[in-house]
Order: sequence, then structure tokens, then C-alpha cells
Amino acid sequence: MGYGSFAEILRATGSAGSIGEAAVLRECEETGATREAVLARLEEALDVMQAAVASGMRGEIRSRSGITGGDARRVAEGPAALAGTTFSQVIASALAVAEVNAAMGRVVAAPTGGASGVLPGVLLTIAEKLKAPRERVVLALAAAGAMGGVIASKASLSGASSGCQAEVGAGAAMAAAAAVELAGGSPTQAGHAASLALQGQMGLVCDPVGGLVEVPCVARNATGAAVALAGAEMALAGVEFPIPFDQVAAAMGAVGRSLPPSLRETAMGGLARTPAGRDLAASAERARKAAR
Repeated sequence: MGYGSFAEILRATGSAGSIGEAAVLRECEETGATREAVLARLEEALDVMQAAVASGMRGEIRSRSGITGGDARRVAEGPAALAGTTFSQVIASALAVAEVNAAMGRVVAAPTGGASGVLPGVLLTIAEKLKAPRERVVLALAAAGAMGGVIASKASLSGASSGCQAEVGAGAAMAAAAAVELAGGSPTQAGHAASLALQGQMGLVCDPVGGLVEVPCVARNATGAAVALAGAEMALAGVEFPIPFDQVAAAMGAVGRSLPPSLRETAMGGLARTPAGRDLAASAERARKAAR
């Protein structure tokens, strides 16, 4: 949804009223589609997200390597002993979608497959908690898309280009803004939430063990969702991040360009090169060969 800056989004919300509505209107202008058609496409994406959460929560899927799968159900059925059931549900849902992705299931890239659990983990859980009407959830999803578009314009959404900050970090910013919008916060507050979430993930490297989008990727969806929730909570409480979102996104891009290739999805650094990481990679390779 084509806004090149958050400043531009804010100007559009003066007449549209919300980031989601502004995003839908821009999509209508750019594609010639009706508002109903745009909302229908967004609702289809929401349906896919919900199906991925449900599939992952059953705890039956495993990745082909055997490294990941089943953790979403463990969290969902756990005691929620520390931060409460809403937080646990956010974490479990984020894990569920990421596990479906690792098992080659159907997900929505939000903004990428490897980061696909963050946004649904937050958005769907908060929607359920607030008993939000379906159209409001769809519009919050549109708001998330608009924020992702800004990050793509100012920086990158690729782990190979800018590390995991561009994937899970971007997903956290998108989710934080969507949660604020869903909760009735202002567009300005949504921008602060996105800034708070993205700054909290800045510098996050992409170091997939064995080159697979499994370890640490699946767990990072859960921690990214937690960061998104923190950003949304702070913004809704009136916390303002002193650096505008456009500048935060641009800074993330600069940080990404400064990361060495070993920390940008090559599996040549970080956790991928630990002894345990190398052992997991070897085990996954054996599993792949045995499955041929």
C-alpha cells in the first residue's frame, strides 16, 4: 500500500481518519479497485493468518528437518504463569504461524515468510481480546501493510539485505501500529508504537542455522511479537519516541547496510556458527538426505 513515508500517511489520515482507511483509499487510487474489493483481499489474507494459527496450535506439524514444531501448542497449553493469558496467546500464535511456515505450509508474508508470525500473533489475539468487529481488524491489517510499505521505501524488508531487523523487526513495527489502531489509538500513537518496536529490534542479525528458516527464526517471531506488544502498550499509555518513524526506518536501513555478510542470511555467523548450531545443521542435512 503505497506510501513512501509515515509523514505522508499522517497527512492522509487528516481526511481518511485512520491509517487503515488511508491505506485502503491509496490502494483504490493506485489499482482502480473498489473499496469493497480491497477489503475483500485483506479479509482473505486475514483468513489465511487465522488458518495458520489454528494449524500451528494443533501441534501436529513438524518441519522437514525435524528441528521445529510443536512449541506453539506447548505455550498455548502452558500455565501462563508470568505475564498472563493474553501475552501467552500472542506468543503461542506467533510461534504457530512461524512453525507452519517452517513446515512449508501456507502463510501470509508479513512482511516475509520468515517473519510471518509476528503480525498475526499480535493482531488476532488483540482482536479477540477486544472483541473487535471484523472490518476493524481488516483495517488494522491495512494499517500494518502501510507501515511495512514505509519500511520498504526507507530501508528494506530482506534479511539478506539488512538482517533480521528488516524481517522480524519490520513485522514488530507493523504489528505494534496495527494493535494501536485496533485499540482506538491515534495515528500519531501508532507511529510511536512502530518506532518503539523497530528501535527495539534494531541491529538484529539474520543467522539461520543450516540456512533454514527455523532456528532462531521461529522463536524470533515470538520475541518480535513481544516487542510489538511492548511498543503498543507504551504508545497507548502516552509514551512518545523522540525520533520520528521515518528516521527510525532509515536508520534501520543504514544499520543493515553496515552488517557484514556473515550476519545477513548466509548462515556464516552468529548462532549458525556455534557448536550446537553446526550440529543442528548437520542433523538437518542428514534428515534431508534420508527423506530423498
